[in-house]
Amino acid sequence: MDKSIIALFDKIKAAQHCVALTGAGVSTLSGIRDFRGKNGLYKEFDASRMFDIDYFERDPTYYYKTAGEFIYNADEYPASVVHVCLARLEAKGFLKAVITQNIDFLHQKGGSKRVIEVHGSPAYHYCLYCPGVRVSFEEAVAAVKGGGYPKCPKCGKILKPAITFFGEMLPARAMQEANEEAGTCDLMLVLGTSLTVHPAAGLPETALRGGAEIVIINNMPTSLDRNAAMKFEELAPVCEALLALCA
Repeated sequence: MDKSIIALFDKIKAAQHCVALTGAGVSTLSGIRDFRGKNGLYKEFDASRMFDIDYFERDPTYYYKTAGEFIYNADEYPASVVHVCLARLEAKGFLKAVITQNIDFLHQKGGSKRVIEVHGSPAYHYCLYCPGVRVSFEEAVAAVKGGGYPKCPKCGKILKPAITFFGEMLPARAMQEANEEAGTCDLMLVLGTSLTVHPAAGLPETALRGGAEIVIINNMPTSLDRNAAMKFEELAPVCEALLALCA
């Protein structure tokens, strides 16, 4: 086994408070395309429309026709070795929390118990115009798979998922928890994120300012590579090796 991965595992075991920050690259191993990679969704669809709140208000169908490819077919995507690895590290007591920018439930599917979703979640859908109207993810899936859209029972307008769109504030409670974890950790694993979307991308900087080390595992350069205690490019081999070491 690669000595550097053994050194990483030793670092994880020695940490008093290790947390992970994950991005879309983690889910590519499950078959979900990322956003900014070489075959990313943003190369096929208009990024300024897919998750833009102003555009959603004008044409909510665009979101469902584009993002719906992976969000409402979540049951078709298995948890990857990365999701399973992080869950195993948590179960062993080595990892305190997963902070994720993802909106696909795969960390939960992989077995993680403490998942902080800083970009919101499609767990429920709500009406932008009728206060108090909410439907579950399962109801939204049924509508989409039936060829339609989840609609408000009061006004009939298409419902919005509780995902944070561009132009909206991130969920306050999740960001508070994420900042607390970043500020108190002594080791942060940064996996599958290019660290370009703020404020979530600033969490490793918060960790560094608090004296923590960061380890980056990503197949593209990030702005913090030079600050990383260790850097790996391939997620799957590293996580497969960590799983073996956890056995």
